[in-house]
Amino acid sequence: MTRDGFREALLQVMEKKQHWAWSSFTNGTVAKARLHVHLEQEYAVYVRDFPVLVARAYVQCPIPAVRRELAENMYEEETGGLHAGRPHPELFLEYPKGLGFDVSRFEHVTLLPGARLYRGLLDEATQTRGWSVAAAVVTLFLEGTPHERALFDPSAPPRPEPPLEQHPLVKHYGLPVASLALTKAHAASRASTAWQPGG
Repeated sequence: MTRDGFREALLQVMEKKQHWAWSSFTNGTVAKARLHVHLEQEYAVYVRDFPVLVARAYVQCPIPAVRRELAENMYEEETGGLHAGRPHPELFLEYPKGLGFDVSRFEHVTLLPGARLYRGLLDEATQTRGWSVAAAVVTLFLEGTPHERALFDPSAPPRPEPPLEQHPLVKHYGLPVASLALTKAHAASRASTAWQPGG
C-alpha cells in the first residue's frame, strides 16, 4: 500500500467515527445526572491518563521526528505549557465543576463494564502493539474527528467551529462559557499547527 493509499484508508475510518449516543448529548436529551456519569467514565477511561498514553507511544518510537511531535503533544497535555496554561486533564474537570457536579467523585471512579473493557483495549494497544499502533490509537482514534480530511484537502468541509455560546454543554446544560477552557485549548492547538488531530 502506498503512503497516500494508507492515509486515505485512515481518513475513511475516521469519517465513520461517530458515537451512537453523540446526538443525544449534543441535542440535550441526556439527563444531567447521566451526563455526570458519562463525564466520570470519560475522565477515568482516558482523559486523566491521556499524557501517559501518549508517553507510551513516545518511549517506543525509534523515529526522532515522530518522537518530537509526540513529545510536544505529551508536554501540552501534561502541562498546558504551549497553549492551555494548565494540564488538559485538569481543564477537563472545569466541565463538571461548571455544571455544578460533585468533582470529588472524579477522584475515585469505578469504571462501568464497557468502559473497563475500553480502557483495557487502550492499555493493550499502547503497551503491546508497538509505537505506530500506540501513536495511531492516541493521536487519531482518541483525539481525531470525522473532519480530518480537511487537513489534507482544501475542498473538504472543515471541522465545524461554532461559537462557544453554541457548545452543547452551554446551550443545553447551562455550562458557563468560561468553563470551556479545554475546548478553547484544543482550538488554539489546532490553529497553531499544520497537522493536529482533533480532540
